[in-house]
Amino acid sequence: MPKNELEKALEQVRQITKPQIKKRPLQLTTKVKIVPTKEQEEILWVLSENCRLIHYFANKERKEWWDKNKHLPKKKRDKENKSTYNKQSAQLPKLKEKYSRYKQNYSKTLQDILKQLEADYKSFHALRKSGDNNAQPPKYKSKEYFTTMHYNQSGFKIEGTKITLSHFYPTRETKEVDLTFEMQGKFTFTGKKVKQVTIYRVHKTKEFYLSIIYEQNTPEYFDNGIYQTIDLGLINLVAAVNSHEGKTITIKNKRVDKYWQPKIEEVQKKRDHYKKYSNRWKWYNDKMWKMIRKQANQRKDFQHKVSKKVVENTRANIIIIGDLNVKEMSKSKKNDKKKDKSLHRNMQSSGSLGRFARFLTYKAQLAGKKVIRISERGTSKRCCYCMKKENRKLSERTIQCDCGFVIDRDTSGTANLMQRLLALLALSQKRLVVRQRLLKDFREKFFSDTQPNVKRKFLLNRSCADSQGITS
Repeated sequence: MPKNELEKALEQVRQITKPQIKKRPLQLTTKVKIVPTKEQEEILWVLSENCRLIHYFANKERKEWWDKNKHLPKKKRDKENKSTYNKQSAQLPKLKEKYSRYKQNYSKTLQDILKQLEADYKSFHALRKSGDNNAQPPKYKSKEYFTTMHYNQSGFKIEGTKITLSHFYPTRETKEVDLTFEMQGKFTFTGKKVKQVTIYRVHKTKEFYLSIIYEQNTPEYFDNGIYQTIDLGLINLVAAVNSHEGKTITIKNKRVDKYWQPKIEEVQKKRDHYKKYSNRWKWYNDKMWKMIRKQANQRKDFQHKVSKKVVENTRANIIIIGDLNVKEMSKSKKNDKKKDKSLHRNMQSSGSLGRFARFLTYKAQLAGKKVIRISERGTSKRCCYCMKKENRKLSERTIQCDCGFVIDRDTSGTANLMQRLLALLALSQKRLVVRQRLLKDFREKFFSDTQPNVKRKFLLNRSCADSQGITS
């Protein structure tokens, strides 16, 4: 492992014993459906258009300033930049005096539009700086789509199952219709601190939803000395091993996309035979998007259930997963073969790595546990018994090593991740005996009931870090 990756891994492992200075409540988001009346919907579209115009002119100002000053040195550009959030936000009061339509919106909804634009540009520049030449600057919003509005910390009132959003349409003095909605569903926010309310519209279904962010208190975390490592994959969504008993568990990935994708492609082909936007084209287009939504909902439901099962059925208070760059893994490259393109497509469509890791993280925090990510480079290519590393094809799902050890590839990768974790923990121990015991105890438990014909050797004649490939 390169030196900088080793330092990063050590820093992540230090979080295990690091005392928590200040406990912050966990922020969760829930989606709630609302059904506005015809008058309320008209008001929402007016307020949305005001937000869209603010976004349009702010974005236009940024683009024009960049075209005019891009030839200047970076330091001078940063000094003279007049299109930052603070400067554009300071112009809002004057803009409201000049154009009275912007007074119809609650002030924070307009400010948040500028905040989102600032965040988008920061993300764009960061991606370009990291070498992503495909990154594009924020585009202008279309009139056809409803512009999402954020009510941050204020501008809303929740009473039981009813929510009221602030607005001043047509004017502050002659407000006729209140934006009060009945929230559908069983979830209530009584006794919860709501931080933000976002209203948006799903273009395909023409339905309005609220995305509500609220605070949730979590149990105190403590390190009980038990760890669990998890290897995430496309075939096996979860391959896990615990440190105290050496037991393993494997959960197959429910690939709903393999069921739905042929059906979606068939409907898409039928749709493309008709003239675009004709009645028949629209019928097939609605049917196709209905299938896509059902596929996404089934996948997400499965990941929620598995992540909850993993957290609830382990005694470990620390769960270790691989620190994978899913975005980079899903990118196609120039010299990709057919099998590589298939892998990239599966990585994009399944969403089983990035999103599942997020589900696991917040569910662990709700249970008073912690998820830590460490590098898993080379873990699936190395035999977990003798530590011999070989280049293996992705189709090789079972490792048959020269030492005589036979094991599932994902299980071997999980065991290697556990040994890497214990080796990193051992580096912080001053006594050599303690260093060796961390690794030896796990290996004896893990290999005690498997491959009895293989000669037992625990590779403790070298340092823990070297024997686990930490410095390789």
